[in-house]
Amino acid sequence: MSILDVFLSRIQDLSLSLSLSQFQTKARPPPLPPRVSSPHHTARSFCSFQPLTPQDALEEHLLLASSSWPETPPLPALISWQQTSDAAHSSFTILPGRREGRWRVGDQLEVLIQTSDFQGRPRKSGGDFLLARLHNRTLQAGVAGQVVDHLNGSYSAVFSLLWEGDAQVEVTLVHPSEAISVLKRLSREEPDRIYFRSLFRSGALSETTVCNVCLRPTGPMCNHTDLRTGEPWFCYKPKNLSCDARINHQTGGRDTRLKAQEVKLFQRGLNLKVFIRTSGPSNVTVLPQKEGQLMVKSSTMTSGPSGYYYGGLWRALSGPPVRQFNQSSIAACLKGKAVHIYGDSTIRQWFHFLKAALPDLKEFDLHSQKQSGPFMLLDYGHNILVKYRFHSPPISIGSILTSQLHYIANELDDLIGGPETVVAFCIWAHFPSFPMEIYIRRLQSIRRAVVRLLNRAPDTLVIIRTGNPKDLTLSVSISNSDWYSLQCDKVLRAVFRGLNVHLIDAWEMTLAHHLPHDLHPPPPIIENMVNQLLSHVCPQKDG
Repeated sequence: MSILDVFLSRIQDLSLSLSLSQFQTKARPPPLPPRVSSPHHTARSFCSFQPLTPQDALEEHLLLASSSWPETPPLPALISWQQTSDAAHSSFTILPGRREGRWRVGDQLEVLIQTSDFQGRPRKSGGDFLLARLHNRTLQAGVAGQVVDHLNGSYSAVFSLLWEGDAQVEVTLVHPSEAISVLKRLSREEPDRIYFRSLFRSGALSETTVCNVCLRPTGPMCNHTDLRTGEPWFCYKPKNLSCDARINHQTGGRDTRLKAQEVKLFQRGLNLKVFIRTSGPSNVTVLPQKEGQLMVKSSTMTSGPSGYYYGGLWRALSGPPVRQFNQSSIAACLKGKAVHIYGDSTIRQWFHFLKAALPDLKEFDLHSQKQSGPFMLLDYGHNILVKYRFHSPPISIGSILTSQLHYIANELDDLIGGPETVVAFCIWAHFPSFPMEIYIRRLQSIRRAVVRLLNRAPDTLVIIRTGNPKDLTLSVSISNSDWYSLQCDKVLRAVFRGLNVHLIDAWEMTLAHHLPHDLHPPPPIIENMVNQLLSHVCPQKDG
């Protein structure tokens, strides 16, 4: 399949449906622009956007439209933040089943959510960010729900009923709509609120300057744009050294200015990731599926879940069945394989899981830095190679030499590929604070490299890990909120739709699990992810 074929297929998909995610709205998409790169918003004009081809420009517009969110009046238009949605005064109600009030496996359960403010007055507009799941702790079962915004203060959550027995509904207010407006403002006005530094050194002379993909033009700059991918990166030029003297990349800091009223929109235990109570029963009893049973579907749900937990084990609803692997079966599965893992620290967890699971998989010491790598594991007896490398900036880690800054697209172009090659990558956790265009263009660059890899080596297995919800505080929310992560998640799924790649749905695997959300999900979730990865490498044979 050529890049043009992939593009045309994707544009058709996006044009037919601008709603790509678990969180759906009834908002109308904006009209399509001419097939050229559109001007940038004035507030983020200091961000470097490379010119796009007409095809990429159209796709970018469609992706931005598909991840749009209902507009909310800015907070100053309100008398008080207490006019925003309050989880304690909001409630959800399980709607009656269509089988005389009963539900069976295979049906869908629908819940109506009504939001109210801190005075108990019903909200009249949408835009709140809600998450929903159905679970049974005794059975260690859980599934993510799909939330639909009716844009009038009410929402629906729809769940697929996938196990017999008790099923408990859980609805969480992550952010009120006014908090989303703040997050939008920060992306629009302060795309450089997370910044980085680089050390420049020549002999005994050294200087450190600020670097970013969005760098305000307050002085001379060094252009460190990658020559192969065109990915932009800039540093302020040191006063007494040349741009070529840059030797490392490191975390700089954060500089975010919130108004007093805005801070109150991100209060833990009050309006930040808080459970919404029920107005009646919060659980249903699901009866066994009958032979020849007609499925009762909700007209609200546009797509089902990617999988669910039962007995603490993830069961994917598409792709190969998820097998359970132990030490010997992992070694047998990976025998003769080269596994290349690229991306942020959330996929680095897979590397460390494999290292711990296989005692014969020994680390070859590359004298790398602890966070960034690169790392390498070797098992000579089984001829297994596992490698990990961090993606290139933006990355918020201690320090990494510039010689070790490798773009995923370039790494993929350097692979031979083939049936014994496994590629897994994940890129999301360091991008939420930047304009979505930057993330889209990074993904487009990686996609082109994936297409080239699959064209020259079609048997190469390519796995993509999605992002996941996490624990939120004020500081985390304004730079890496779950809402930002959800927008990245929508875009990633759309960009790679239609390619011969496989998604590990970390978003739903984290949301459906009973353990607390964390940027780095706990070991039971990671084990389920790796089992699904290995099930793609070594699918279960019939019989």
